[in-house]
Amino acid sequence: MGKSIPQYLGQLDIRKSVVSLATGAGAIYLLYKAIKAGIKCKPPLCSNSPICIARLAVERERHGRDSGELRRLLNSLECKQDEYAKSMILHSITRCVYLLEAEASACTTDDIVLLGYMLDDKDNSVKTQALNTLKAFSGIRKFRLKIQEHSIKVLELISTIWDTELHIAGLRLLNNLPLPDYVHPQLRRVMPALMEILQSDYILAQVQAVRLLSYLAQKNDLLYDILNCQVHSNFLNLFQPTQPGSLLYEVLVFAERLSEGRNAPHYRAVKWHYNEQSLSESLFGEESRLADRLLALVIHPEEDVQIQACKVIVSLQYPQDLRARPSSCQPSCSYFKNTE
Repeated sequence: MGKSIPQYLGQLDIRKSVVSLATGAGAIYLLYKAIKAGIKCKPPLCSNSPICIARLAVERERHGRDSGELRRLLNSLECKQDEYAKSMILHSITRCVYLLEAEASACTTDDIVLLGYMLDDKDNSVKTQALNTLKAFSGIRKFRLKIQEHSIKVLELISTIWDTELHIAGLRLLNNLPLPDYVHPQLRRVMPALMEILQSDYILAQVQAVRLLSYLAQKNDLLYDILNCQVHSNFLNLFQPTQPGSLLYEVLVFAERLSEGRNAPHYRAVKWHYNEQSLSESLFGEESRLADRLLALVIHPEEDVQIQACKVIVSLQYPQDLRARPSSCQPSCSYFKNTE
């Protein structure tokens, strides 16, 4: 039996409404299922993941509670772990030390000894992470002396393993510690390695190496060893204006301290002999082109570099004892005599 057009359209509208209602209900049900599944998938509070532990610890620290997570991480380091797990645990410990000051301060020197053992691990990434963790703990005064005991080991790692990340981590640690005098013999032995790192193409490692060398240049018993250290023929490229400003500034500080040291009365009282390819010859020898490099840096875009370049020029022009008495200052044989 045929239906009129109005009857047919009316039936069609009813069907559309039913389908629409069914579709809407299905969508709501699916949304409910998704939310329920999301709630079920929340990471458990008891997760042993190092990253999860660190996050939970920070949350608890915010509420003024001792999470105990740093202790758990250190305890887990004592268990047998593969290299990747050890690296991850050490990385999480480092983060916790920086973020959880109270818990880090509650650690003991036994924990520092445990971290020191990690420096003997066969994997370089574990060594690197252990150096980073020791650097974090070195910011807490009571651990500094214990961490200093590892200075010789750190120097050994830096000088025997050519790994940029390890160099950066080790040098950052050393630059954060006052190095005791008993380390000086080892420093003499690793001086060529430090100079090689300074002349490498890795800016972060170069900056850390030259900072350490600048500190050592102020030690009277190490100054000659630094100045007599052999360098590449293109050493003065470190003073090129195209170098990053952070590196240029540190290299200029290094040059100023060397200049001041060699001009000190007690150093000038001895007649020193240097190798032909020594740092002294490269910077202060008759054939050195340092003066040209310095004059180019006086107009460097970065003000810190400009000022430091001027300081080096002054230190080269006037010995330290004369600069202390400006009224009697007379220019010595000018280092810049051939430069306009």
